[in-house]
Amino acid sequence: MQRIKILLVIVPLLILFNSFQDNMEKSDVLFCYGKINPSLVKDYKYAILESKNFTKKDVTKMRSQNDKVFAYISLGEINQYSSHFASLQKYTIGKNNIWNSYYIDLTSKKANEILMKMVDELFSFGYDGLFLDNIDNFTIYGPQKDQTKNVIDLIKQIKEKYPKKMFIQNAGLDLAEETSRYIDIIAIESIATSYDFKSKTCNLSELAMFESKLDRINSISGTYSIPFILIEYADSYELAEKVKKRIGETGYPVFIGNIDLQTFPKLK
Repeated sequence: MQRIKILLVIVPLLILFNSFQDNMEKSDVLFCYGKINPSLVKDYKYAILESKNFTKKDVTKMRSQNDKVFAYISLGEINQYSSHFASLQKYTIGKNNIWNSYYIDLTSKKANEILMKMVDELFSFGYDGLFLDNIDNFTIYGPQKDQTKNVIDLIKQIKEKYPKKMFIQNAGLDLAEETSRYIDIIAIESIATSYDFKSKTCNLSELAMFESKLDRINSISGTYSIPFILIEYADSYELAEKVKKRIGETGYPVFIGNIDLQTFPKLK
């Protein structure tokens, strides 16, 4: 990953499971891209999942247990393990070595057709909406900055085809002026924390940096009447508690988990 009018309620912040379940509070939001028992996905306002791990029957069950269930899709990159990699590989323009994925060329009409087919497949399973990842790739400093209009047009096309579905945009704050009319929520990662990919460690971000990012989120949320979800990464209870303290008064719903998002978070 690189995605509510502002909620005026301070929500429980940390999702935990098994031996951690009794120690911390449960969040209103779940992000999990691993294969998990659908019975465990329960009582969330928003559950964001990797669709390849679930059947249509699973999705129906999870929708009955949660307010809204979203499927993950990247509009900017395709991983080599994706079932659609073979069809999209010829329409890629470079590699993201951190996540071992390839940048999709949205200037290609065929690439757009394949992505729309992927969207159709996801909605055929009954999901309430989609989590649109890697939108920051199309901002001024992103690797696909020359395709900004293309991704906006694609998001518009998806929304016009599925006007009653919900869409969460991940990052890409510079595009909010254009995309806010087509999406329902913006998700943003690592406001209170930072992750070092070299040392593979999570840390609390500098206070000034946190406050600067929060000011921008507040401004965008107010200007475009768009809600936000915050996503934070922690590898210990100690860090998670610091994040809770820092985020708690903002009023935004927050998910705190492990960087790979493959399991229910289990902090040391």
